Amino acid sequence: MWSQVYNPLNSIALSALLAAVPVAVLLGALGIFHFKAHIAAVLGLAASFLISIFEFGMPVQMSLMSAVFGAAYGLLPIGWIILNVLFLYQLTLQKGHFKVLQNSIANVTEDRRLQLLLIAFAFGSFFEGAAGFGTPVAVTGAILIGIGFSPLAASGLCLIANTAPVAFGAIGTPVIALAAVTGLDLLQLSKQIGHQLPFFSIIIPFWLIWAFAGFRGMIQIWPAILVTGVCFAVPQYLVSTLHGPWLVDIIASITSMTALTLFLRVWQPDTMWLSMTRTHPALNADAQNAKGEPVATIFRFQPGNGNQTVRTDMVRAWLPWVILSIAVFLWGIPQFKGFLDGIFNPKFPIPWLHNLVQRVPPLVPQPRPEAAVYTLSLLSTTGTGILVAAILSGFLMGYSPVGLARVYWQTLKLVRFSLLTIACMLALGYVTRYSGTDATLGLAFAQTGAFYPMFGTLLGWLGVALTGSDTSSNVLFGGLQKITAQQLGLNPVLMAAANSSGGVMGKMIDAQSIVVASTATRWYGHEGQILRFVFFHSLALAVLVGILVTVQAHL
Repeated sequence: MWSQVYNPLNSIALSALLAAVPVAVLLGALGIFHFKAHIAAVLGLAASFLISIFEFGMPVQMSLMSAVFGAAYGLLPIGWIILNVLFLYQLTLQKGHFKVLQNSIANVTEDRRLQLLLIAFAFGSFFEGAAGFGTPVAVTGAILIGIGFSPLAASGLCLIANTAPVAFGAIGTPVIALAAVTGLDLLQLSKQIGHQLPFFSIIIPFWLIWAFAGFRGMIQIWPAILVTGVCFAVPQYLVSTLHGPWLVDIIASITSMTALTLFLRVWQPDTMWLSMTRTHPALNADAQNAKGEPVATIFRFQPGNGNQTVRTDMVRAWLPWVILSIAVFLWGIPQFKGFLDGIFNPKFPIPWLHNLVQRVPPLVPQPRPEAAVYTLSLLSTTGTGILVAAILSGFLMGYSPVGLARVYWQTLKLVRFSLLTIACMLALGYVTRYSGTDATLGLAFAQTGAFYPMFGTLLGWLGVALTGSDTSSNVLFGGLQKITAQQLGLNPVLMAAANSSGGVMGKMIDAQSIVVASTATRWYGHEGQILRFVFFHSLALAVLVGILVTVQAHL
């Protein structure tokens, strides 16, 4: 048995600075030295080993096994989800169904503001819910540039839109990781985040159009904006509260897209925006290729029998994502998960770690051993349901078993560094948890007192801004938020949720998202301009989340 030490330097401030070294190494490698994410994660993990062993006195084998425990959780269930979602995406992309999907959305309206609502916010939220990790920015940025938006508009606006759904992205991955590192109840975290973000799901569409078209352009289409936001916020609240984090974005985005599409059949703005008229210089011109020719490529329904073929193609293009939604919903039913766990659900106590690390006062009233048991829920994990949906969709799209295997191998090669990054990030988080360095930071941050709800929210924002992932921010700071809240007498579920809710507003300024946006819109070398365009929006929205959390904490 090894008891955690929270103040090895006999000064909580100096001990906290020491405990923050692994986080500083990780964030500095990403934000200052611009290392690739997987290299930064490896460096951060190495730093966490050194600090935990040589400064906090954790036995070497315990530090190593806590990292193995975290890496295993990072690969299954989290990495398993991402791998299989991107497998489905690659299947649709190679068959040309994704292009049909893109055109079916752009065909709904010619008004640029309404296209922005439909594509950047509603459709982007669908891909955030299904895949996350940069996919929605890449997809919506490419679509916007393809239908005539300028590079800055396509890049910056899709970044602003990709905020409210981030906490429930990738089939709820950030919330799942948050529950893992904090030990808090998953459904309680989902419910609390669902009591914060729906406010911003209504605000963000208005904010998005204001950033693009100004106040007057926003007011001209306020009914459509309100329909889009409310029809996203209400399902977001209900699903996160009653079902859990897995299907929140998928159901909310489909509801929002459907509602806006139907609404536009009975309502159209008096003034149609067919091109850019915003005063920002880079937003004025439509996107052009190297020859100065417009790049918009939208097909239109034409009279004749060809429409039937187009509609059939649209059904085929949407079918895989419908199957995905059904599979994820089925795998989210507790009775179904219990049935699968009854078939295969082995548990593995982690050697040299399980019940051998002891948390001590002042974090807990009495010394308490920390459990470390890895559950191999291979059948019941959501990623397996996604794989089933992908395979079924692949056969319906005409793939052979060999073809499916080939695309899966391509996908695995595509995400190999992402999987390494996730494994190292979770390993770092688990070393932080079991070594007690998160407790040291929490004890230091508890000194902020009544201002902590705002401070803790902005901490989540900073974490996402520098790591590029709400999941990574939750892993890094989730335990800290819980411990600090307990020290201050606040609700730990509230502050852990605030880390995720505040973090989503940092998504638009993280380096990875900006690079993805500039790549998708073919605007290489202009990342600084994109950052300057979105920074104010990011900080202002994060402060608003902090105000809401402060009100929830104290009132």
